[in-house]
Amino acid sequence: MQNAPTAAYSITLKISLDNVPGTLGRFAAAIGAAGGNIAAIPGFEAKGPSVVRAIDVHCRSEEHAEAVAAAVDALEGVAVLEWWDRTYKLHEGGKIEVLPLCSVGDADDLAMAYTPGVARVCMSIHDDESLAHRYTIKKNTVAIVSDGSAVLGLGNIGPAAAMPVMEGKALLFKEFGGVDAFPICLDTQDTEEIIETVIRLAPTFGGINLEDIAAPACFEIEERLKKALDIPVFHDDQHGTAVVALAALNNALKLVDKNLGDLTVIISGMGAAGVACGKILLDAGVGEVIGADRLGAIHEGRDGLNDAKRWFAENTNRDRRAGTLREVMVGADVFMGVSAPNLIDAADVRNMAKDPIIFAMANPDPEIRPEAVDGLAAVMATGRSDFPNQINNVLAFPGIFRGALDVNAHSVTEHMKVAAASAIAACVSDDELSPTHVVPSVFDHSVAPTVAKAVGDAAIADGVVRS
Repeated sequence: MQNAPTAAYSITLKISLDNVPGTLGRFAAAIGAAGGNIAAIPGFEAKGPSVVRAIDVHCRSEEHAEAVAAAVDALEGVAVLEWWDRTYKLHEGGKIEVLPLCSVGDADDLAMAYTPGVARVCMSIHDDESLAHRYTIKKNTVAIVSDGSAVLGLGNIGPAAAMPVMEGKALLFKEFGGVDAFPICLDTQDTEEIIETVIRLAPTFGGINLEDIAAPACFEIEERLKKALDIPVFHDDQHGTAVVALAALNNALKLVDKNLGDLTVIISGMGAAGVACGKILLDAGVGEVIGADRLGAIHEGRDGLNDAKRWFAENTNRDRRAGTLREVMVGADVFMGVSAPNLIDAADVRNMAKDPIIFAMANPDPEIRPEAVDGLAAVMATGRSDFPNQINNVLAFPGIFRGALDVNAHSVTEHMKVAAASAIAACVSDDELSPTHVVPSVFDHSVAPTVAKAVGDAAIADGVVRS
């Protein structure tokens, strides 16, 4: 199936059009015939013998963008003066910057912000290090740490190539949570070196967001950093996905009239996100969870289990069900996919329990496409923005860190994660709830403050805040 044009592959065409009848129409028709979609024609007004405008067009791929530009340039009365890829243009020079919070306009300002006044603040922190959370950027700053070993669906592309993703994460932290985050891409994939480096960097930051670090190393890195540091450490690929998936499940169950305790949930993919989804589902009270990897169902006694999968085997699948993913899906209530494209089909969904819930979250291509389960699934969700019910981590991590920083928490507990999921679910009112709307929009700016309040309250209840 051919992908639809998208902003991810959009271009801007700077064109000159002859100001004669039909030229604009032929231009628009040529874009459509080439498979492009005109997104914007800002301030179009024809005066004089020709008109020059920059027009945005959505395409399907880089090759398609070149074909669209060539098709336009071939038109009589239309000339492409230049064109550019809007995504690359947006990334020129990076997507974030550092801005001052106070002015330095005269000697008095300088005396307070820097020497000699700053020395008093330094010595206060020297005498009581907890004051760093009040008098430095530590109060509102998170490090986004990656080794580039598991970036999006791109794999092990290394630290330099991972930077645009980490910058994007920082952008979302600020936009939705008001949190100042900075990308730290490390030139090592050695577990010990990553842990040591983050520990040495930690005095600067109020929290650590681990990102795009491959399993199973990510599990050990997170656990050891949590023990070593007195600031929140949160691996978003694990827990962000799990929090939003639980939020979506909470709302989906309202539509099918089922309870968490009665569910059987099948998780496809036992990497970072899959293991975390299993843990949060157990913490939330789901009756039965069964994980599956390339070798089939995870159960005690099975070969090929790393430490994380061994934990999973010991704490899930009580009946030790064995077999392929398709075999263990029979009779299940929920499918959660965090694995690979096109792993299941409509027949597998038909073999599930009544009113099956399908969360096919592999990106960019899900385990099964929504069209394939139309009329079969009670609720369908993916990780993509071009389908309903996008399970997107941006609904979780800005609010989770905002809440932890606001109450001066020194860690993120399981209770705080479950509270975040409940808060996200609550952002969809009963009037709004439907099979195509079980999670709020990622652009709903009320989500992060709601999550922050719930997370902060949970941190206080759990006693993980500094006095």
